[in-house]
Amino acid sequence: MALKLHNTLQRDKGLQEFVPLDPQKKKVGMYCCGPTVYDFAHIGNWRTFVFADLVRRTLEFSGYDVTHVMNITDVEDKIIKRVREQKTTLREFTGKFETAFLDDLKALGCREPHQKPRATEHIAEIIALIEKLVARGVAYKAADGSVYFSIEKYRGCGCCYGQLLKLNLDEMRAGERVASDEYEKESVADFALWKARVPEDGEVFWPSPFGEGRPGWHIECSAMSIKALGETFDLHLGGEDLKFPHHEDEIAQSEGATGKPFVKFWLHGAHLLVEGKKMSKSLGNFFTLRDLLAKGFTGREVRYLLLTAHYRETFNFTLDGLAGAKSALGRIDECVGKLREIAGGTTAAPNTKLAEQFSAALADDLNISAAWAVVFEWVRETNKRIADSSLSANDAAAALAAWEKVDSVLGVGAKAEAEAPAEILALAEARSAAKKAKDFKRSDAIRDELKAKGWVIDDTPKGIKLRKL
Repeated sequence: MALKLHNTLQRDKGLQEFVPLDPQKKKVGMYCCGPTVYDFAHIGNWRTFVFADLVRRTLEFSGYDVTHVMNITDVEDKIIKRVREQKTTLREFTGKFETAFLDDLKALGCREPHQKPRATEHIAEIIALIEKLVARGVAYKAADGSVYFSIEKYRGCGCCYGQLLKLNLDEMRAGERVASDEYEKESVADFALWKARVPEDGEVFWPSPFGEGRPGWHIECSAMSIKALGETFDLHLGGEDLKFPHHEDEIAQSEGATGKPFVKFWLHGAHLLVEGKKMSKSLGNFFTLRDLLAKGFTGREVRYLLLTAHYRETFNFTLDGLAGAKSALGRIDECVGKLREIAGGTTAAPNTKLAEQFSAALADDLNISAAWAVVFEWVRETNKRIADSSLSANDAAAALAAWEKVDSVLGVGAKAEAEAPAEILALAEARSAAKKAKDFKRSDAIRDELKAKGWVIDDTPKGIKLRKL
């Protein structure tokens, strides 16, 4: 079934069938705006990155050969400010947060991007792109030595500024220059491509034909994505807060330099609320992944919860929701565990029904809610067949293979089996002895004691099995 997506470039024209630029319709180039490594990523950031992982996995599930690129912004206003405050070097400061980000990415079950270009390693490409813009007459050097992109001259060439969202350029404040990487939403400003060195930058600067300085944030993404994926590529992803000015400026400077369409499909994920409100440290609802892990939740549970709402819907992330995620994953784990017991060592081709229904849900603009509904209906039906003993070993193996195919997209895997400590194993053996001696009162008491300590004991045809609650 053809994958249809909401392309931000098309505004409200409905869903558009995804067709790669590759003449063979097999290869896909995908770029996602990555982290600005000045702090630990918060849960709102992680919604975007888990969404990007879902897009990549869905494309791969659909048979595409995906090249996934995610940049690392390691030079930017906030970073330089903290480097100065902490009296450290740029690489030493950003390196620890980059490592933490990649560790968190792994904890959330995200596939690592094929390329992770750093801005600081692409200064030559950034300078070359700026030189093209100056040569084409859409960028200029200001009196302070900085280089700015001219919105007026870009529009004067017949180009459109405002492709991702409707901008009333006549009503917006115009003609200003903005040196900061971000600017007010109601202004249309000439933005900095190259920032002339100032004392506050310390040792963070590079030589260039325009003078010593450093790149602006917007030009970094254009230079890195073009180098990795070409002047025109298939997919660009990010949070909806990046539509303007960041992504709009990316389009302007990329198309201004090359004269070619920059990206075919733009996908934007919606905002995330936490406990019904915008995240704020003062409200006590600001969480990094590490904060949630410290509360006893797992990366798998966080991933599940982030994948329960459609990417274009504002999502309310709650701690109660995480508790619900644990319960939902437990239902899947229990079902899959029973299938493994029935299948034993049998292998079989996947039953096609689950994958077909799951694929149909995702083909509708990545309708993950409908996809989960398919999964839990499969769990319900499978449990019913397990209960009435109508599943053969071959049936169970086919069901397992189907689940594994679907989970290649969901990425929740199986709960890691906890190794029972000696105390728990001793209680389990004591329960087995009591049961064998028909001392059922003692057997039940030990079962309750195990449960109080966080363990469940199951009696299976192959003996007892301990599960961590």
